[in-house]
Amino acid sequence: MHFLPATDVYAVNANRTVLPNGLIVLHSENHNLPIVMVTLIVKAGQVNEPAEKAGLANLTAELLSEGTKTRTSKVISEETDFIGASLDASAGSDYTTITLSVLKKDVNKGFDLCSDILLDPSFPAEEIDRKKDIIKGSLKQREEEPSFLAERAFRKEIFGEHPYGRLVEGSVETIDAIQRDDLIKFHKYYFLPNNSILSVVGDLTQEELIVLLEKYLGGWKSAELLPRVAKQSEGSKTRKVIKIEKDLTQANIMLGNPGIGRDNPDYYAVTVMNYILGGGGFSSRLMQTVREKMGLAYDVHSFFAAYKETGSFQAGVQTKNESANAAIDEILKQIEKMKKEVVSEQELSDAKAYLTGSFPRRLDTNRKISDFLASIEFYNLGLNYDRKYIEYINSVTKEDVLRVAGKYLNPENGVLVVVADQKKAQLKY
Repeated sequence: MHFLPATDVYAVNANRTVLPNGLIVLHSENHNLPIVMVTLIVKAGQVNEPAEKAGLANLTAELLSEGTKTRTSKVISEETDFIGASLDASAGSDYTTITLSVLKKDVNKGFDLCSDILLDPSFPAEEIDRKKDIIKGSLKQREEEPSFLAERAFRKEIFGEHPYGRLVEGSVETIDAIQRDDLIKFHKYYFLPNNSILSVVGDLTQEELIVLLEKYLGGWKSAELLPRVAKQSEGSKTRKVIKIEKDLTQANIMLGNPGIGRDNPDYYAVTVMNYILGGGGFSSRLMQTVREKMGLAYDVHSFFAAYKETGSFQAGVQTKNESANAAIDEILKQIEKMKKEVVSEQELSDAKAYLTGSFPRRLDTNRKISDFLASIEFYNLGLNYDRKYIEYINSVTKEDVLRVAGKYLNPENGVLVVVADQKKAQLKY
C-alpha cells in the first residue's frame, strides 16, 4: 500500500490522501500530548436502510464491538480498558462513526482493536438479542418523555416517508424484523474503504501512520458500491397541528417546517438569521420576548438541522399549559417579523462576532479536530474550511438575512406539535 501524492497542507495543518483502495485519509500531527485520536466515517446511516427494517444501521454500529471472528465482546472490552483506550461506534442519519482514543505507546494495539471491529464483526446471535432488548427497552422508557413524543411526531410530519422522518433507533416492530443476515449484508455492502473517510490526529508522524495503515488496513479491499438513490422528502405542505395528550403541568411545544440540506449555498445566511431569531441564547429575539419580557418559559430556542439530503427548521419551548397559546403566538409573531423587517446592524454584527469567535472552540482538542476533519470531508467542504467559514459568515448581509427568512421560515406550511394536558392548554390552533 502506497500513499498517492498528498494535497497541500492547510491552516488546520492537515493533509489529505487517497489510498489505492479508495480510502480517504486525513492526517494532522500534534505532538503536544502522547495521544492519538481516530475518527472513521462510513457513508452508511439510516438513509441506507429499508423502512421495514428501520434501526438497521444503528443496530449494526452497536454490534461492531460485541464480538469479532477472533474476539468476544468481553475480550474487546477488557483489552480496550487495559490500555486505557476508548473505542466506540454509532450510527446517525447519514453515516456511521467509529472513534478511537489511545495513548501513543499503545497505538498498535488500538489500531488492532479498531480494525478488528471494523473489518471482522461476527454479529453473535446472543449479542443481537441482548442489544435488541436494550434498544427496545430504551424506546419504551422514552415514551414517558414529552420531548421524545414531540420530536418523533414532528420528524414524521416534516420528512414524511423519507428516512429522516424515522428514529435512528427504529421502532419496536422494525427492530424485531431485523435478522442477523441483514446485519451481515449491511456491513458487507457499505463498510468498504471506497465508502469511508479516516481522520487521524495527534502524536503520530506521516511515516508512522503509513506503517499502521499497511499493517492493519492493508487487506481492506474496495468493491463496487450500491447506487445511492436520493430520497424525496414529502413532508408537510400545509400547516398541521398535532395534539398529544399527556398529564403534564408544562406543555411541550415544537413548531417548524422543512428546511435545507447541508450543501445549500444559503446555509451561512440561514445560520446568521437563526442566531438572531432563536439560536443565540439570551441574545436571541425569542429569548428576549418569550422569556425576558413575557416570563413564559425558562428556555426557548430555534435551530436548523441540515442533513446531507434535506433538513428542517424547528422552534421549541416548554411553558405552563395555560400559557401555551401565548407562547405559540409570540414565536409565530417573531418569525413573521424576521420575514418582513430587516435586522439591525447591531444584531447582525453580534451574530457574526459570536459565530466567528466561537468557531475555534470546535477545534480546541484533538478529538474535536479529528471529528471535524472527517465531517468536512463528508460534506465536501475542503481542508481550508476553518478559514473559509469565517469568510462565509462575515460576508452575510442584512438583505441576505431577510431573503433567507422569507424563503425558509414557513410556519404556515409547517407543523405544530403540542404535548400537554390538552384540557388546560385549550389550544386555539
